[in-house]
Amino acid sequence: MKRCPDCREWKPCEEFPRNRRSRDGRHAYCKPCHNERGRETRERLYGGGRHYQLRRRYGIGAADVEAMIEAQGRVCLICGRSEPGHVDHDHATGKVRGVLCFNCNGGLGQFRDDPDALFNAVGYLARNDDLHDTTLERARGLVKGSG
Repeated sequence: MKRCPDCREWKPCEEFPRNRRSRDGRHAYCKPCHNERGRETRERLYGGGRHYQLRRRYGIGAADVEAMIEAQGRVCLICGRSEPGHVDHDHATGKVRGVLCFNCNGGLGQFRDDPDALFNAVGYLARNDDLHDTTLERARGLVKGSG
């Protein structure tokens, strides 16, 4: 049994997070108090969990993401749906490319950001879903125009 200095309750040692550096192998605060202290610290230092995660992962803050969304007309850069909320970045360089909707950001990830695979997918859809030839030509133009 161990006493948490925040809630002042005696609890089993399993109720305290592990900590190899402490003498007893457990943190001083129980798990709920430990988690609450972490939330308070994130809020105090970073203005919240989302801002903290954006800084940690992409080096930009919540205000930067909001400015990007505003600059792109508050729509996903791929499908045009409103209110995108997922930061898209190049996995090789870490560079942020824009803010996309959940589906488009996940779709790029599923294709491993490979333009050839995406182009092959467009060709596949054009062949198998009776898309107009203009769709395939438009895709070719986009690929040529961006490279």
